Amino acid sequence: MAIFDLHHPWIFVFGILGNIISIFVFLAPVPTFRRIYKEKSTMGFQSVPYVVALFSSMLWMYYAFIKKNAILLVSINSFGCVVETIYISIFLLYASKEARRQTVKLLVSLIGGLYTLIFLVTLFPLNGALRVQVVGWICVAVAVAVFAAPLSIVFQVVRTKSVEFLPFTLSFFLTLSAIMWFCYGLLQKDMCIALPNVLGFFLGMIQMLLYGLYRKVKPAAELDKKVPEHVVNIVVLGNSEQIHPVKSEKNEDMIKKLDEEENRESSVISPPVPALLPVANHHENEERAGGELAQVNLQPQPQYETPVLVVCAAA
Repeated sequence: MAIFDLHHPWIFVFGILGNIISIFVFLAPVPTFRRIYKEKSTMGFQSVPYVVALFSSMLWMYYAFIKKNAILLVSINSFGCVVETIYISIFLLYASKEARRQTVKLLVSLIGGLYTLIFLVTLFPLNGALRVQVVGWICVAVAVAVFAAPLSIVFQVVRTKSVEFLPFTLSFFLTLSAIMWFCYGLLQKDMCIALPNVLGFFLGMIQMLLYGLYRKVKPAAELDKKVPEHVVNIVVLGNSEQIHPVKSEKNEDMIKKLDEEENRESSVISPPVPALLPVANHHENEERAGGELAQVNLQPQPQYETPVLVVCAAA
């Protein structure tokens, strides 16, 4: 069946729309990698979503090649392979030694190991329609796993009642992409393309529904910014047995008052003996020299947001 056959114009329409929308989904992590490039650090982000997306795109390209007359599948997944390769390259450039080692290990196991195994097992022993079916259902299994990955985000939103890590735009485009590719697969009578996108559609609808329910809940990061800074100032005089918490704006006054009280008590109780005056002065200087001011800042330190990256299987 020719993809540009005028008897099936809707296949072409849904395929083109699916390509356009999936491009936006593939480009969604661009701000994340701009931030990585600017900070010269991966900042705790993980490479797993990008390696899995590359693996998925390569599988769908293989399926499209053996299926034939699926140029729109080839186009979008070739774009996905290029984009994900760029993402992984940037990640490897700025990742720590441990993160780089784990990424290389994942690449070798998924791309060099599993993908090569699937390719060899299906290319030589199988042929014709049987090969297409086997590769197609393998793609279905991978696509379901990719679409099911964001379920952890759904549980996090329900638990925290916050959409801080659930961008509406990405959920919207994922839902549109699933609709277009479902229609494309349905019109082609290809269940390997249609079925995974049923799950993608329902997942996208759930995400947008949760966003509508919890969108007015302020994110945790914003609440932290509004918490006033609470500073406890501790005056340590002489040894560690005399500790006096005081307000930050009255540190100097309090220290002076404490010094005056000590001097007054020492003058009343035991007048200084002239012979021991240098020793007393020396002891007093040590006490004053030992006085130090420690500020304990109870405000929580800023932390990077937990990376939440959703991968789209464009098929």
